[in-house]
Amino acid sequence: MTTWKNSFTPVLHPESNAPWSIEKINTWYSNTAWPIGCNYIPHNAINQLEMWQEETFSPGIIEKELSWAAGLGFNTVRVFLHHLLWEQDSKGFLNRMDEFLAIAHRNGIKTMFVLFDAVWDPFPKIGKQPEPRFLVHNSGWVQCPGYDVLNDAEKYDELRHYVQGVVNYFKADERVLVWDIFNEPDNLNTGSYKDDNYGEHKAGLSMKLLSKAIGWVRAINPIQPLTMAPWQSDWSDADELSAIDHYMFTQADIISFHCYENNKGMEKRILDLKRYGRPLLCTEYMARPFESTFESILPVLQKHNVGGYNWGFVAGKSQTHCAWDSWEKPYEKEPARWFHDIFKPDGQPYCEREVAYISKFNNKNKAKHSLLSHSA
Repeated sequence: MTTWKNSFTPVLHPESNAPWSIEKINTWYSNTAWPIGCNYIPHNAINQLEMWQEETFSPGIIEKELSWAAGLGFNTVRVFLHHLLWEQDSKGFLNRMDEFLAIAHRNGIKTMFVLFDAVWDPFPKIGKQPEPRFLVHNSGWVQCPGYDVLNDAEKYDELRHYVQGVVNYFKADERVLVWDIFNEPDNLNTGSYKDDNYGEHKAGLSMKLLSKAIGWVRAINPIQPLTMAPWQSDWSDADELSAIDHYMFTQADIISFHCYENNKGMEKRILDLKRYGRPLLCTEYMARPFESTFESILPVLQKHNVGGYNWGFVAGKSQTHCAWDSWEKPYEKEPARWFHDIFKPDGQPYCEREVAYISKFNNKNKAKHSLLSHSA
């Protein structure tokens, strides 16, 4: 890892402003354990800001919860960052990221960091975060950057210090698995904030920021591959893709996507995206009411050697065990069938049978790959 002194003076590689070759990324993936894990936030944090700010950063809770993840056989987590944390206290933020990586590493877990996110509250504020709204799914999650920045392209270059400062500090750190540049950049949050009141279409603005951010990261030339997270389109016809989905699929080193459909829907998306010849990561899946369950999805991911990150881990202040429609449909009590998440805050599983299945599946997969590696 680079030293703090060097973190503001990255060595730039302008010749690297292109995706990894298909050969390079496939070699990297073949030398990487099958990535299987979850999107992670500790149960006592309502959003990225509360997770990382000094006053509410909770390494003890993170240690305990990631030990549960390791117990399931998970070897990776996807974790969201925020530029306001860098602007508030860049040195402290990097130190807390480093501490998080140390905890994850002790538990045999590598981390995918997400730099930008277009989903939920478009008006993030540093400092004390709001309390959860009663049984509302992700009632406090915040976008990065917020509306005020995303709606003004002249402010985008101000984000370069955040992107390059974070990536450069961890550019040679093997505890970091992948850099996810932008989560669902064209999501208009129609079920919650309906944030479509921009000077131009949100997808166009996000694409401008995404293209800059990719360049900023590629200029540093980290050892980790880059990805971006499209989420909702029909990808069966390459000629019918939205401009931003086409851009993400052709600019990513390793292709990621989201799918909350059943096993048939998941397999269709995988088969559609195999045409790019690159490894695939499904960085969001698992919504029980949609029959996107561990029992139905894990065998499909394994069959096609696609890495997977279910949404949610420990039910807490983010309340993602509640359904998406809780924004529009009031609930008087917690759902009998959880939407996301696996554990209660005390470590008890939502479903004992489900946890047993995940653990058995992952341990069997590890044993299989161990035999293959030894025979090779």
